[in-house]
Amino acid sequence: QVQLVESGGGLAQPGESLRLSCAASGSILQVSEMSWYRQAPGKQRERVARILSNKATEYAETVKGRFIITRDNRGDSIEIQMNSLKPEDTGVYTCHARILARETDICDDYWGQGTQVTISS
Repeated sequence: QVQLVESGGGLAQPGESLRLSCAASGSILQVSEMSWYRQAPGKQRERVARILSNKATEYAETVKGRFIITRDNRGDSIEIQMNSLKPEDTGVYTCHARILARETDICDDYWGQGTQVTISS
């Protein structure tokens, strides 16, 4: 069974930094893209950052220059370093991955459980 397990998050003040981690585990043949999404209260979920298997990255305009997404060399875990945090960065952050699972031999979408990030003074 494939799982995405997240860690990190919590409460920070404006201007501070936080780091989130996400690791894929289980019977995995290949992990292609991995991403972080967030959903703020009353808003739609948005993709914050994405990293491909070749480590190319994409960022939402709202976080460009402040957030950095990285991926380990095995390709099955990612981190996002969030700097210069703002109150509008508050939300539930969820890890996503496209994974080719051994059991199904199908590339499918997998999601983590989500972790709360709150930016407040």
